[in-house]
Amino acid sequence: MRVLLVGAGGVGTAITRIAARRSFFDHMVVTDHDLSRAEAAVAALGEDGARFSALRVDASDRAAVAALIAEQRCDILVNATDPRFVMPLFDAALAAGIDYLDMAMSLSSAHPERPYEECGVKLGDKQFERAGAWEEAGRLALVGVGVEPGLSDVFARYAAEELFDEIEEIGVRDGADLTVEGYDFAPSFSIWTTIEECLNPPVVWEKDRGWFTTAPFSEPEVFDFPEGIGPVECVNVEHEEVLLIPRWVESRRVTFKYGLGEEFIETLKTLHRLGLDRTDKVTVPGGAVSPRDVVAACLPDPASLGELMRGKTCAGTWVKGTKDGVPREVYLYHVVDNQWSMREYGSQAVVWQTAINPVIALELVAGGVWSGRGVLGAEALDPRPFLDLLVEYGSPWGLREQ
Repeated sequence: MRVLLVGAGGVGTAITRIAARRSFFDHMVVTDHDLSRAEAAVAALGEDGARFSALRVDASDRAAVAALIAEQRCDILVNATDPRFVMPLFDAALAAGIDYLDMAMSLSSAHPERPYEECGVKLGDKQFERAGAWEEAGRLALVGVGVEPGLSDVFARYAAEELFDEIEEIGVRDGADLTVEGYDFAPSFSIWTTIEECLNPPVVWEKDRGWFTTAPFSEPEVFDFPEGIGPVECVNVEHEEVLLIPRWVESRRVTFKYGLGEEFIETLKTLHRLGLDRTDKVTVPGGAVSPRDVVAACLPDPASLGELMRGKTCAGTWVKGTKDGVPREVYLYHVVDNQWSMREYGSQAVVWQTAINPVIALELVAGGVWSGRGVLGAEALDPRPFLDLLVEYGSPWGLREQ
């Protein structure tokens, strides 16, 4: 397998460090719009970098990406960019006749009249509209295969297959106790993506109602996270799992709630009030800029914060239902300690936790364990081999009876 990795930021660099320890692929071409970032990711591998090379590509240029795929004879494209570039990369892979994998799906847009009641364009809609073309081409597009979405969806499928007879609710719950020394406000993941997720209308799915939206930060609840993280207030946030899980897993309700904290929520609300969450460009002396890009440029790169971070991050899926006629609740989870991920891989916990899952998926595809045609989420495929490989990679998952 020859892999084209597009994006050499925090997650892309972590992907190279994890993949370098595995033998399932022949070569990985690491690309970025900034060639120096791709070169740095490869150089950091040292002697383990023999199967890697670095090139420049503009992720927004579908034709250039397709040409690079042909030139480098790649078999699959891994998208480690932010969601703005999903569609050009998704289309480039299809045009080039290769498989595709991403960790975040095509962007949504709110309903023009009833944004907090009805869905407009949902996350992933543009990709699922193209599912027929992928099926006709006999190619696989694995979408939303990071940690959330991704591992959380694997947990949902595993729970449905092995832990429950009937499921009332599947709720993805994400929380952490991470701190960053020397910063009052320093997100541990892309602020561009975080603003997109947190300020868009959250989506909920119910069997009798389908998909609908609520107000941002709605339905707060305190969830007790494992391995010492403890209670964290979580709120509804727009996320791909709610758009993916109901397509393949039977449940009466699906939700996603994120542990943001009061200070983080207030900061996001302030950005919104000031219009600094906008992506359309505004004119300033010297040119035109996107306010959200300015916010991102003013904050530290999350990938650079690892040495200053302390604590753990937890991603998981809470499931409520019945087994053998008896009520049951479980929380399937994956915890990463930042000190461990920095010591073992030189990557901070949040980006490392995101990056391990596409590498596992690649290995399953390379070995023919995961296969298919069309546009599929992780919950469409066998969960057990994925969870077994997660343990083999040295990062076990857990199950807690609630």
